[in-house]
Amino acid sequence: MPSIMRFRGHCYLFFTRNRVSDFQVSSDVVIRNLENITIGNSVYLAPGVVINAVGDIHLGDEVMVGFNSVLNSGNHTIKGNSYRHGDKHILPIYIGSGSWVAANCTITAGSNIGVCTLIAANSCYSGRSEDFSIYGGVPAVFIRYSKKC
Repeated sequence: MPSIMRFRGHCYLFFTRNRVSDFQVSSDVVIRNLENITIGNSVYLAPGVVINAVGDIHLGDEVMVGFNSVLNSGNHTIKGNSYRHGDKHILPIYIGSGSWVAANCTITAGSNIGVCTLIAANSCYSGRSEDFSIYGGVPAVFIRYSKKC
């Protein structure tokens, strides 16, 4: 129900950097390190989304993050032939206004998704995208330009 999602989003906003309108958070969403997240107006997080903001994460206005997607602003490094005890490599994630991260996507540290850009379902995105474009696959690659939002 949108009213419950808005209430849940309103509660989360007490611990973020900003105050916005219409932040909708569905059930089973996990958000870690709220103090590192900047949220735009009319952002929607679908059920099962996981956001691990060990570094800065910016969600622009009208961003949608689909079912079971993961945004993680930290990566592990190797130490002594193991990732277990390696140092963290922390880089920001930026998702531009009007963009859509479809279901079951992973957005990795250092990703910069442009304005009105679609990351297709089941993709793993890392890098910098162009505005008004579609990316998909593992790893996600440019598919085509989309119509202007």
